[in-house]
Amino acid sequence: MNAAEQAIGLSVATKIAALVNLFKSHFPDAKADLKPWSNDRDTRNLLDPDSIDIAFHLPGWSRSLQSRSVLVQIRFYDDPVTETRRVIGLEAAGFTHSGEQWRLSTIENWQFRGQVEPAVAVQEKLRLFARQAFELFNAAA
Repeated sequence: MNAAEQAIGLSVATKIAALVNLFKSHFPDAKADLKPWSNDRDTRNLLDPDSIDIAFHLPGWSRSLQSRSVLVQIRFYDDPVTETRRVIGLEAAGFTHSGEQWRLSTIENWQFRGQVEPAVAVQEKLRLFARQAFELFNAAA
C-alpha cells in the first residue's frame, strides 16, 4: 500500500521519513515517491494492506544499480498476542523502461534474482538498507 496512505499517526509517519532518509544516505540522488501505485480500483485490489510501498527514482539510468527506479515494499505482521506490528520481510526491485531488472527478497535468503544484478558494492548497500529498515520498524515505538 502506498506509504502516504500508511502514514497515519506520528510514529509511522516518522518511521517512513526515517526510511526515506536511510535510502537517500546510500543513494543520495534518489527521489522518494510515497505514492507509487495508481489510485484506480484494479490496482487497489492488488495492493497488500499490510505493507508500506515506496518508490525511489533516480535522475537517469544507474549503471551500478542497473535500474532507473527502485520499488521497496516492507511487509508487516500484526501479532494479536503481543499487539505489535513487526516487519516480516522486505522486497526491493529495480526497474527500467523495459520492466523489472532485478529483485531482492529478504524472505528468499537475501539473494538477488533477475536479468541483471546491481554491482556487488551496491548489493551490499541494499542489504544494509534492508537490515536498517528491519531495525527501524521493529524498534519499540
